[in-house]
Amino acid sequence: MAEEHTTIIETAPRRSGGTGIIVALVLVLALVIGFLLFSGVLNSEATKDNAVAGAAQQVGNAAEKVGNAAETAAENTAPDGK
Repeated sequence: MAEEHTTIIETAPRRSGGTGIIVALVLVLALVIGFLLFSGVLNSEATKDNAVAGAAQQVGNAAEKVGNAAETAAENTAPDGK
């Protein structure tokens, strides 16, 4: 009777790249958040300045309209002899 030989080859279990992918996603997310924060900080200062300038312009326009309305009202209520 002949003996049968069985050869068993064990290989290390294949590791998934899940950890590497998670680390890469966290780094990309951190970069995106950092970019948004820094660009937002720089933009917010300019946006704030523009908003203040726009508000000042609107106040100036409103004051001019009030002045014109007061002048018109004064002309309309003045006696005819001036």
